[in-house]
Amino acid sequence: MPRFTKKTSVEYVCQSCGHKSPRWIGKCPACGAWSSFVEEKSAPEPKRGGIKVLEREKPLPLAEIAHDENARISCSSQEFNRVLGGGIVPGSLILVGGDPGIGKSTLMLQEAAALAKPDFCVLYVTGEESARQTKMRAQRLGLDSLYLFIFSETNLDLILDEVQKLKPKLIIVDSIQTMYRNEFESAPGSISQVRECALAFLNLAKQHSLPIFLIGHVTKEGYLAGPKTLEHMVDTLLQFEGDRDHFFRILRSVKNRFGSTREIGVFEMHELGLREVTNPSEIFLAQRKENISGSVVVCTMEGSRPILVEVQALLTPSSYGLPQRTANGFDVKRLALLLAVIEKRVGLRVGTHDVFLNVAGGVDLEEPAADLGVVVAVASSLKNSIVNPHTMVIGEVGLGGEIRAVPQIDKRLTEAAKLGFKQAVIPKLAAKGLAPIAGMEVIAVEKVEEALDRLL
Repeated sequence: MPRFTKKTSVEYVCQSCGHKSPRWIGKCPACGAWSSFVEEKSAPEPKRGGIKVLEREKPLPLAEIAHDENARISCSSQEFNRVLGGGIVPGSLILVGGDPGIGKSTLMLQEAAALAKPDFCVLYVTGEESARQTKMRAQRLGLDSLYLFIFSETNLDLILDEVQKLKPKLIIVDSIQTMYRNEFESAPGSISQVRECALAFLNLAKQHSLPIFLIGHVTKEGYLAGPKTLEHMVDTLLQFEGDRDHFFRILRSVKNRFGSTREIGVFEMHELGLREVTNPSEIFLAQRKENISGSVVVCTMEGSRPILVEVQALLTPSSYGLPQRTANGFDVKRLALLLAVIEKRVGLRVGTHDVFLNVAGGVDLEEPAADLGVVVAVASSLKNSIVNPHTMVIGEVGLGGEIRAVPQIDKRLTEAAKLGFKQAVIPKLAAKGLAPIAGMEVIAVEKVEEALDRLL
């Protein structure tokens, strides 16, 4: 009798978006990436049922569903709690991404050691290091615990077996790109392996109300490696940002089903690991020089937290035919728009100058409330005039040169007053009904020209 073996199918899968093709093609028709198709051999996909539960459930009215708001697990770091929305939700799948060497594994190892207790066992699955290497890193960070278990394994089936035996209260997987399942012949890190392993961890989290952290790699373009479906599977997506040449690290909530997506946590890298920064504004302004033109302080809202940062502008006559426009921490296209407003509405000639803009501290300003601060910094550098160092500038700039209102103006002014600022320039519309701030002079302006006349 002939023996029948399970057939494997050969297909080409785009490593950027997961699009499948029966043959190799140069450009992906789905995402437009070039040379992204890789040959993968995979067994026929197994039939999947729904998520298995211990008891068969039936539809329930929303009002009758039991929910405990205090069920969140509090982390040792308050900055981490802030980004998660108040703590770790049981049964949630959380993906932490970031550049190599930014501190993802360090942060998660610190939190694992801090949470591990006699009644709270933590399993740290490492696929990139051996158990001895992880121990060496823990010693360097001054961490030790009898209830933190290190498991160096990449086979998903063996990991699930150990979870059934150990019954941990929290699982950390470092990283999801190193995990694989025997049912699929493709290499670890491929689209099919990452998707299937993430789905297995998702089912595990929902079945046993077990929180699971997945650490993910980031591509050279800054996107999370693997299919976009991986981001849709998880409940929370945290992005670890920062420059390895600087001490500050920012943990940003990109997606969160249980909290705000605008929250950030600020950490500082030390020899003994990451330390939380409770007052980021004070740290970002610590090295500011007061008697320099082109320096302006703005306030941006990150979730519910106001953060004051310094915007620096430098304008020099262009030595080439096409002036340069360079921005660090600010959108270059937005900068070009604001330069056009300065030249058209104010009459300042910036078209023949190279413009360099920098946001100190490695913060990315995405909120339009920083527009007026950028305009003032550019004009200050062009005129070589110094802005009062105790002044904060807030406002969105329109194409007509008008200054538009921004939300939560009272929180911004209160934070500035705490740090010793005596004056604030805000939109005129936002000043209506504003309660006076002790020790703070509020200047309401309606046009860009008016703001520049008051400040320069």
